[in-house]
Amino acid sequence: MNVTRSATKAAAALDERPVMLASRNVWKVYGRGAEEVMAAKGGTPSAADLNEAGLIGAVRDASVEVKEGEIFIIMGLSGSGKSTLLRCMSRLIEPTAGEVMFDGRNLLQVSEKELIEIRRHRMGMVFQHFALLPHLTVLENVAFPLSVQGKPRTEQRKRAQEMVELVGLKGRENYYPRELSGGQQQRVGIARSLAVEPQIWFLDEPFSALDPLIRREMQQELMRLQNVLHKTIVFITHDFDEAIRLADRIAIMKDGEIIQIGTPEDLVTRPATDYVAEFTRDVQRAKVLSARTLMSPLTGDAHATRPTGEAGTLRKVAATAKIASFAAEIVAEARPFAVTDPDGAVIGQVTPAAVINLLAGREGSL
Repeated sequence: MNVTRSATKAAAALDERPVMLASRNVWKVYGRGAEEVMAAKGGTPSAADLNEAGLIGAVRDASVEVKEGEIFIIMGLSGSGKSTLLRCMSRLIEPTAGEVMFDGRNLLQVSEKELIEIRRHRMGMVFQHFALLPHLTVLENVAFPLSVQGKPRTEQRKRAQEMVELVGLKGRENYYPRELSGGQQQRVGIARSLAVEPQIWFLDEPFSALDPLIRREMQQELMRLQNVLHKTIVFITHDFDEAIRLADRIAIMKDGEIIQIGTPEDLVTRPATDYVAEFTRDVQRAKVLSARTLMSPLTGDAHATRPTGEAGTLRKVAATAKIASFAAEIVAEARPFAVTDPDGAVIGQVTPAAVINLLAGREGSL
């Protein structure tokens, strides 16, 4: 089987998008004398240097770029530094060193007043704990950040109503948080964060406190909203299944460091370290790998007629289609499927045997 590289035109299009947010060599070191130790070690102390000085390197030399309109997921186990990095990138906490660039400006150099304005008008945040105001209704909770901005009351209510309907809570505008389920409360939190029309959306384990079925529902809701709104999203999770379901790209962290950044498919097919390989070991690969990754060169059969005798080519699947989306059909038809690029040109084929081997865990070099 000829396994191709997973880069696609879609990935290339992502690469061409402007960078909305970037952390550059960001450090967050806790403990007395952190700045002095950083300076003494040339700005790049080792883990041993920090331990010797009694310091905690929560984030160490982290550099990421988040492209406009992508869902960028930062993940790792508890204590890996993922939430600390998000807070550095939103400047909820002050990094010890490095730069945080937002839309071309270094957030670490803006004034407190400017930062407040950026947060009020250009950033949205949703956290694991819903933090709804219990004495306000759904509509009032959603309108709250607009009232902080000083928007006219009629504009507040109009925008809040639009957001309530967007997240599927129409009819519950006058409910109080205690009258809602956990999933409904989180929808209110999402609506509230979107009310200010943020350029960038920070989501810190927003679904981890929810029951599994509700969590899956909220993941689907997030993807629906993203298809409508096309937000730039930084999403924190410790769940790799959640990450591969949602992410355009993923950064995996360990002990404050970023170990690897890539698409879900990149991480599964080309893990940079044993740690990344262990993270991806139990992933259902058919849900991650695309037709492009599993395809082989065209054969004469790729343009054969169907068994019924009707003229036509083989059934076609997009290069970016996940194997799981057509596995049952290709096995049932027992014929190759032609793989097409974004322009509709046939660039290869996927065979039933290759799909069966993948499902059975016999995919060889993948």
